[in-house]
Amino acid sequence: MYKSVIQVKPLEDFRLELVFENSERRIFDVKPYLETGIFTQLKDENIFNSVYISFDTVEWNNGADLDPEILYKDSFSI
Repeated sequence: MYKSVIQVKPLEDFRLELVFENSERRIFDVKPYLETGIFTQLKDENIFNSVYISFDTVEWNNGADLDPEILYKDSFSI
């Protein structure tokens, strides 16, 4: 079962600081996604910094979102 994201904070260098429902804090690097589809728009820092919690994951004002399972699996604990 996946863990829901309950907090998100945009960081420098296209990274996100995430807090999951189990209180675990993790860092997720968005850079590998920046060359694909709607994620290319996130190169604009204003759009990247518009990230917010949507249900159990993160979403940006341009409609891009990521699966919470990917956010957890591909992030590292801090």
